[in-house]
Amino acid sequence: MPPTAIPLMATRRRVLGWLGAGVALPVLSACGSGDAEARTYPVHYSEAEWRQRLTPAQFHILREEGTERPYSSPLNKEHRAGTFLCAADGHPLFSSKTKFDSHTGWPSFWKPLPGAVGMSTDYKLGYPRTEVHCAQCGGHLGHVFDDGPPPTGKRYCMNGAAMTFQPA
Repeated sequence: MPPTAIPLMATRRRVLGWLGAGVALPVLSACGSGDAEARTYPVHYSEAEWRQRLTPAQFHILREEGTERPYSSPLNKEHRAGTFLCAADGHPLFSSKTKFDSHTGWPSFWKPLPGAVGMSTDYKLGYPRTEVHCAQCGGHLGHVFDDGPPPTGKRYCMNGAAMTFQPA
């Protein structure tokens, strides 16, 4: 082996080691990051009770932090005046006045109602995202992003199955 081969191999191994650590770190840091799960909420039930109260799709999204397929929710096309409520507990979340078409396939809002939602950090995709959950039951609703319209610049990208609509 030429004398330069050993340092080159050691350097390659070191780089691959750091790359591996860089990929593993966000995944490992996600363990225990479920802030929404760790809190006690005013509305709470056992897993069996939640399964009885919710449809399978609602349970998957609200209790297991799932995501519905884009463009699958009838709430995308809901344009009447009213309020969007948490499907798990009926807690008011968003006014129809703050709904907008984000062209993403999920109901989107630029602002929640005061005190309606809580937030935590989600690392499920390997990088931090801001998860939005119901302030009353902790149910997963979706995520918030910084690419929304004025006046907030926020896009609360919600799963339609996690909500119901109450006309005004």
